[in-house]
Amino acid sequence: MPDTLPEAPALPLARETMNAIAGRALEAARHLGAADAEVEVSAAIGQSVSVRRGEVETVEYNRDKGLGITVYFGNRRGNASTSDLSSEAIQRTVEAACAIARHTASDDAAGLPDTDRLWRGELPDLGLFHPWGLSVEAAIELARTAEAAALAVDPRITNTEGATVSSNDADFVLANTRGFLAGYPTSRASIGCSVVADEAGTMQRDYWYSTHRDPRRLEAAADVGRIAGELTIRRLGARRIPTGEAPVLFDANIAGSLLGSFVSAASGANLYRRSSFLLGKLGEPVFAPHVEILEDPHRPGEMSSGWFDAEGVATMRRRIVERGILRGWFLSSYSARKLGLPTTGNAGGNHNLLLAPGEHDLAGLVKLMGRGFLVTDLMGQGVNPVTGDYSRGAAGFWVEGGEIGHPVEEVTIAGNLLEMFRGIVACGSDVLVRGSRQCGSILVERMTIAGE
Repeated sequence: MPDTLPEAPALPLARETMNAIAGRALEAARHLGAADAEVEVSAAIGQSVSVRRGEVETVEYNRDKGLGITVYFGNRRGNASTSDLSSEAIQRTVEAACAIARHTASDDAAGLPDTDRLWRGELPDLGLFHPWGLSVEAAIELARTAEAAALAVDPRITNTEGATVSSNDADFVLANTRGFLAGYPTSRASIGCSVVADEAGTMQRDYWYSTHRDPRRLEAAADVGRIAGELTIRRLGARRIPTGEAPVLFDANIAGSLLGSFVSAASGANLYRRSSFLLGKLGEPVFAPHVEILEDPHRPGEMSSGWFDAEGVATMRRRIVERGILRGWFLSSYSARKLGLPTTGNAGGNHNLLLAPGEHDLAGLVKLMGRGFLVTDLMGQGVNPVTGDYSRGAAGFWVEGGEIGHPVEEVTIAGNLLEMFRGIVACGSDVLVRGSRQCGSILVERMTIAGE
């Protein structure tokens, strides 16, 4: 990517305009008798271009703006939203939210965050806004470059699901009746490619993509396509393996899903509903003793960075898992009140979650495993949040003698998440930075593999 970026089009709303709209909405809520209110005003522009077999398939462009307001009459809550930001539409939206609140049941946990937990002061720049300013013609050329690089990998790549180049720039303001008013712009750029290979009438597909706040930090389009092609070719000749038990190595590309299952179980909604296998586990060993998980919302330039959460509560850097011991939950103000605990600043989800890397890269973990199943793709949603029982379709490679052998498909891996977490042998140094969870490959001591 070039060191400098072309000028991007302006967002639909200026920050001063969003501030004024938020103020008008809060004033209207007060006038209608709301004890408290919270409003978010947002604006975004985006572009997405898809190419298949060198021909343009889609060109999409969006230019959006909107307002969402939540009002409180005591402990009764109502919310409404609109994309029409005229004065009349804003007034009608606030009236709708108030009408809803008057007809809802009282909930002792409902309400704005405690004032002392809200972010105060200036917002230091976290480097989250890097508008790409890419023309449609330039985006088409990048997509063609990615697809052509994938098709050039091997003549057995006979078809393509296309390549896509997209960008999105957004800004927002969050405000409430307790004096909070803040917001910041963000951007996101991505390049992705997916192709199909055919050998002896058997087809396989795979993909690769790169995404970042700053388009200058994207992988080159040709590299994205090449990797997609290489991943597809190596899946040819896949077969099932016998049913049994063996170590399982989750490739970094899908290992983050294990952290996702952990976050879901450690989140307030599942805890207060008593639908989590982590109930009663705070302060206890949940992972292997060498596992460390850090939440760091203040990392510059990352996808889930921010000084405050979706309610305006100040975020904090904290250790979620320390030496395998569970040290913290992911709570909003509502779920925290339901549990009788303080909020952790996680309204809207977890922030940058980092699994501490170990000493081995993927090749080193394969050697460490010796014999077992390297999983590179997962299918299905077979995770029971109450019991932690885990069962998902999988594809990947069989490992023998510390070397990657033949590809594997149409098998199921099964276990229990608590046993899997405690059975983590090693975490890889091949950390993949995507989205809100960052981790390398994860080697689990033993799982059941259902095959032939």
